[in-house]
Amino acid sequence: MSILFHFFGKLARKLGYNALATIAVGFAILILAGSLLLALPAASATGTSVGGFEALFTATSAVCVTGLVAVDTGTAYSRFGHVVLLCLIQIGGLGFMTFATLIFRLLGKQLTLRERLVVRESINEDRMSGLTQMVQWIALSTLTIELTGAALLSFRMVPEYGWGDGLFYALFHAVSAFCNAGFDLFGGFSSLTAFRNDVLVNLTVIALVVLGGMGFAVLYDLRTQRSAARLRLHTKLVLSTYGALLLIGFAFTLAVEWRNPATLGALPVWEKLLAALFQSVTLRTAGFNTIDQAGMLPATKLVNCVLMLIGAAPASTGGGVKVTTFAVMALVVRMVARGDSSINVFHRRLERTLVQRAMAIILIAVSIVFVDVIALSLLQPGMDILDLAYECASAMGTVGISAVGTPSLKLASKLFILVTMYLGRIGPLTMALLLARRQAAAKEIFRYPEDRVMIG
Repeated sequence: MSILFHFFGKLARKLGYNALATIAVGFAILILAGSLLLALPAASATGTSVGGFEALFTATSAVCVTGLVAVDTGTAYSRFGHVVLLCLIQIGGLGFMTFATLIFRLLGKQLTLRERLVVRESINEDRMSGLTQMVQWIALSTLTIELTGAALLSFRMVPEYGWGDGLFYALFHAVSAFCNAGFDLFGGFSSLTAFRNDVLVNLTVIALVVLGGMGFAVLYDLRTQRSAARLRLHTKLVLSTYGALLLIGFAFTLAVEWRNPATLGALPVWEKLLAALFQSVTLRTAGFNTIDQAGMLPATKLVNCVLMLIGAAPASTGGGVKVTTFAVMALVVRMVARGDSSINVFHRRLERTLVQRAMAIILIAVSIVFVDVIALSLLQPGMDILDLAYECASAMGTVGISAVGTPSLKLASKLFILVTMYLGRIGPLTMALLLARRQAAAKEIFRYPEDRVMIG
C-alpha cells in the first residue's frame, strides 16, 4: 500500500497538485485495474471475455458509482465478475483513500503528513486532527448500514433465489444502494421493476440511498449532536435542500405522470405514490428504477435532467454538482430578490467566495453536458435529443438511469459517456477543492477601478 501511495504521489507531483491529482489518478488506476479483472474469461458468465471496452465501461461506471452499463450486468458476468463489481462499487463509493487509510491502520502504520493531506481532501474535511478516527467511523458506519440493509433485503431475496444467491443478492444490492451505484443483478436491464409494489424492498433501498447520499459529515453530525439547534450549518443546509428536492421530484412526477399509461397510469394509487417517491429518490444519483424511464413524458424527463445534475451531498457516495452548490445559488437569487446585502441562512452569513465556486462548478458541469448532447446528437441522428440529454445528465450526475438504453449507443457515444462519468465523479470535488485553495492563496496586489455593465 505504501508503494501505491508513492506511485500515486509521484504521478500527482508531475501533474502539479499533490492531493487533488492523487485522488484523480487513484480513481483512474482503480478503473484500469477493475477493467482488467472484468475482461478476464473468469469474470464472464459464458467463459469468454465480455470485451475490453465493455469491461472498461463497466469498471468506470462501478468506480464512479453511476450504474450505466454497456452489457447486462446480471447475465453477462459470472459470480467472480459480480464480486469484482461489488468491490469496485464499495471502493468507488467511499473513495480509495479511505480504504488505503484503513489498510494502513490494520498494518499498524502511521500516515505521513502528505498522506494525511490526501485523505483530508478525499473526505472533504477541513481539519487535520482525528482523520484516522473519522475514517474508521466512516468504515464502521458503512458496514453497519449496509449489513442492516442486506438483512432486510434478504427477507425477499432468499425466498426468491435460495440461500446462496439470495444472501449475495441482498448484500450486493444493499452496497449498490448505499453507494448510490444503481447496479443490479436481476438481468434484462430490469433494475427493480419487478419489486415496484414491494414496500419492504422499496423503503429499504430508499433508506440506503438517502443515508449514502447525505454525506458522512452529516451523518456524524446527526450522531454526535443532541439537538437540532447545535447542528452545523452544513448539516442544516444539506437536510433542508435534500428534503426539498425529494419533495419537488416526488410531487412533479406524481402530478405529470399520474395518467401516463407507460409509467404510473395503470397503477393503483398507493403504487403510484411509492413509485413516484422511488423515482424522486433515484434522481439523487441512486440509479435504480421501478418505472420505465423511456416512457416518461418530455416534461418529466427535462425536470429529471436538472435534478440529476444537482445530485447528492458533498463527501457522500453520490455525485452531481451537490445539493449545497445548488442551495448557495438559490440563496443568491433570494438575496437579490429581497435586496439583501449578504447571503443569510439559518442565522448565519455565507462567504461571497462560495458563490464564485458554486457558479464555476455549475457552469462547468452544464458545459460538459451541453458538449456531450451536441456530440451524441451528431453521432446518433435518429435518437430523440431529450433522451440523449437524459443520458448525458445521468452520466454527469453519476445517476445511472437511461431513457435510450446505453448498450444501443455507438462506440464513440459510449466513449463520451465513459469520460463524462469519470468527470462527474471526480470533477466537482476536484474543482471545488482547487478553487477553494486558489482563492485562499490569492493576494491582490492592486485592484482595477469598478465599472458597470447592463444586466437583463
